[in-house]
Amino acid sequence: MNILFLTTAHNSLSQRLLIELTERGHRISVTIADSEAAMLGAVAREDPDLIIAPMLKAVVPEEIWSKRVCLIVHPGIMGDRGPSSLDWAIMGGEKRWGVTVLQAAAEMDAGAIWASHEFPLPVVADAKGSLYRNEATDAAVKGVLEAVEKFESGRFRPIPLDYKRPEVRGRLRPTMTQKDRAIDWARDRTDDVVRKIRAADSAPGVLDTLFGLPVFLYGAHHEDRLKGSAGAVIAKRDGAVCRATVDGAVWVTHLKLKGDAHGVNCRFGENVCAFCDADFCPVAGIKLPATQILGPLLRGVPESVLPVVAEVDYRSFREIRYVERDGVGHIYSDFYNGAMSTEQCYRLRDAFLFARSRPTRVIVLHGGRDFFSNGIHLNVIEAAEDPALESWRNINAIDDVVHEILNTMSHVVVASMRGNAGAGGAILALAADKVFAREGVVLNPHYKGMGGLYGSEYWTYLLPRRVGAERARDLTEGCRPMGTTEAKSIGFVDEVYGGDVETFERHVAVQAAAIARRADFWSLLRDKHDKRVRDERVKPLAAYRAEELAKMKVNFFGPDLAYHRARENFVYKGRAQAKPAVHAAAREGMTAAM
Repeated sequence: MNILFLTTAHNSLSQRLLIELTERGHRISVTIADSEAAMLGAVAREDPDLIIAPMLKAVVPEEIWSKRVCLIVHPGIMGDRGPSSLDWAIMGGEKRWGVTVLQAAAEMDAGAIWASHEFPLPVVADAKGSLYRNEATDAAVKGVLEAVEKFESGRFRPIPLDYKRPEVRGRLRPTMTQKDRAIDWARDRTDDVVRKIRAADSAPGVLDTLFGLPVFLYGAHHEDRLKGSAGAVIAKRDGAVCRATVDGAVWVTHLKLKGDAHGVNCRFGENVCAFCDADFCPVAGIKLPATQILGPLLRGVPESVLPVVAEVDYRSFREIRYVERDGVGHIYSDFYNGAMSTEQCYRLRDAFLFARSRPTRVIVLHGGRDFFSNGIHLNVIEAAEDPALESWRNINAIDDVVHEILNTMSHVVVASMRGNAGAGGAILALAADKVFAREGVVLNPHYKGMGGLYGSEYWTYLLPRRVGAERARDLTEGCRPMGTTEAKSIGFVDEVYGGDVETFERHVAVQAAAIARRADFWSLLRDKHDKRVRDERVKPLAAYRAEELAKMKVNFFGPDLAYHRARENFVYKGRAQAKPAVHAAAREGMTAAM
């Protein structure tokens, strides 16, 4: 069939659905539904057999839904209605939730039902974004595939919404407001604080005040050991801050300075603010590590160090941890939204070097539950005093991580892709000897969408050796999402395992331990070493890196500002900013120094 997607953003769900439906022989066209005219124009142009709205904030025009079947993917159980479905489910501590595929009608979310699938929720659910990318996406895929099959049959008649039916447990809920989300630090228990922040993650965040600054809170983690006066910031770690509650504490990893709080950083007490000028405050409106927003206001707040090797039997926050089992060293790294700043790359590199020093045989790199990695940290770069210079530092730092993995001859290295991966993060996995991916993850191994960015991470070496030169060109030029079925068929990944994240981790652990026990293990290392030597003779790794960085240098410091404009558009979600020009003097100085 010819299927048209009307979506507010081509996000992880719409990409996953595109992959699944394309694999089943359907032709999919995607339209960003940012206006009624865009939707009407797309329908007239594509003349689709079926319309699907994977994620749509706008209202489908009556001219469309009254004449064609338009299926809405709603992240709620049958009968649930309203734009804050997952928010209310997490806040209310629902034990089960679901996704319903329903037909667009005059009333929002009140159309006839084509399919509905439910899933369990823990007592304190994961963050909304994580829930959306995992359980909700899996349920949505089941529901859409079921609905498409029913539509193709021509025999199914959707079931009208009827609240008298016992299985219809949902109800109409209003849009959740910041008043609903507000935290009372003098009364709310830790579970309640975590639940409120997670229900607002990744948008809109919970509006709060820290040191007099109006900020939105993101990235909540329980803390079971640290204590303090309720509401007080009692510790910091790896960019996060720990704030005491009435019965414990909670880590908040990211903040966003309220957009109308322009120039507030000047209150930090500096004689001259390092960031703000008369017209622009670069950290306002950008989600950033909490310590980057608060800066000097955290003077006197102790650093709570938790080494990556520390064994803990309590809940806390850390981005990287290391454990050993069955001759295997497991590195777990989980960076917010998969973005890796310069400092995070340094910490991951150091953790890898430690793992390499251990008397194990295999090292497994477990990326995040939601994202294996998405490459360099565009938000941190955007907020830097000189974004071009910070881009350069960041790409070199992630290149250093890849370089160490590629030059590991003492271990077999396994990449464990628990979550989606994009840009340099997808390429980083290919530095490993074996790449295992969880069924259903979405891969975007390309850079050009970011203002024609060339990319590094040794991709000109890693990608062709995995998939061949022609396919490498198609993947990087095509800028399209790839599913795990295709990824395995072309050699991008070695194995694909199904199940949830925990089940996938068990599969990877079993396979890694089996590699460590192989009778021919030392032959594996010898073959790996010999291949690296042969490749080095043909073309040194240093040459690949130099050539890639020469192109990146032009992207970052050259006269064409396409990358900088694309990055700004990405960070600010398309909202225009009255930004000063990129620091030309610093750029010229950096160029001269290289």
